[in-house]
Amino acid sequence: MRRKLISFVLPKFTPPAFSSDIFKNSREIRLGEVTKNGVAPSGFYLTSHMPAYYNHKNCWIIPKRNSQNCVAVLESDEIVVKELNNLVVGDKVVLGKDASVENGIYVHKDGFDKSVVSEPGRFVESSFTNDYDYLIELMRHEKENGGHILWVLGPSVVFDYYTRIGLSELAENGYVQGLLAGNAMATHDLEAGYLDTALGQNIYTQESMPMGHYNHLDLLNEVRRSGSIRDFIKEGNVKDGFIKTLDKLDIPYVLVGSIRDDGPLPEVYTNIPDGLNAMKEQTDKATLIIGMATMLHSVSAAELASSYSVNEDGSIVPVFMYSVDVTENVVNKVMAAREYIAVRPIVTNVQDFVVNVQRGLIK
Repeated sequence: MRRKLISFVLPKFTPPAFSSDIFKNSREIRLGEVTKNGVAPSGFYLTSHMPAYYNHKNCWIIPKRNSQNCVAVLESDEIVVKELNNLVVGDKVVLGKDASVENGIYVHKDGFDKSVVSEPGRFVESSFTNDYDYLIELMRHEKENGGHILWVLGPSVVFDYYTRIGLSELAENGYVQGLLAGNAMATHDLEAGYLDTALGQNIYTQESMPMGHYNHLDLLNEVRRSGSIRDFIKEGNVKDGFIKTLDKLDIPYVLVGSIRDDGPLPEVYTNIPDGLNAMKEQTDKATLIIGMATMLHSVSAAELASSYSVNEDGSIVPVFMYSVDVTENVVNKVMAAREYIAVRPIVTNVQDFVVNVQRGLIK
């Protein structure tokens, strides 16, 4: 039986002491106006994952969510972090090539407890028992407090019989509120529910089926003939699987494509800005992110998602992201993309990870 932590609390965030000398005679933010959609004014301030405060009307305010390599926009006396391509004419963008009180910007590097900041160097021989324990308690906390647990999955996650069951049971028990993935992940999960294979291999025995390399293309063809994933499922073609479970529970999933996608599935975003905005809609809601076996989508989610969220009572809590992969290079890239803030790496087989989490959460 997995050991349960005696107590669980999210790490605390300590706001700056705005009465200190550094803030005396500080300037207010300077603003530049957008004159062309998707183009920031010269000298715009580039955001990071570090919590930053902005001086407006002699009051230091923090955005409810942040994101890396974006711009800060003043809207109705609040700061909103926007992607550059989402800027519209008339937006008031914060200016300043560096974060300094002279520019009305203060980056608070020491706000979070040191436990929130990760150090690089975890490797496959590390023990991750404590990481599992903390994650399981964190997932329980998010479920009990109306959190939004967002999963980011690569295709290899659904190549295993028990992993597909585990993910489905986690969703059915309230531990999944959204999914980010690519065309391949959804394709092979549906292929498994349709033909019992993933990329032509039986999902239980891993035996390659005769002419199995056709299977995922046959699946894609049939889904496109039906018109949508939902219609294909309604026709009774899919026995089981994670995508079928999400469809049944009406849990949103965002599938964003890449250059050489087979098909793709009708729901896949092939317009990159539209796909980014759809992903951003989910990452903006996320209170916990779990990325597995996909460097492309995990790094994207790491950069898009805020490192913190502001509760209704004004308290600030970290938005943790767990990066799970059998390759150290992948989790290291995700950590770097997150600037090592509120990110936890676990170097392990993703199928084992899902089953461990399932067993820890579901009796």
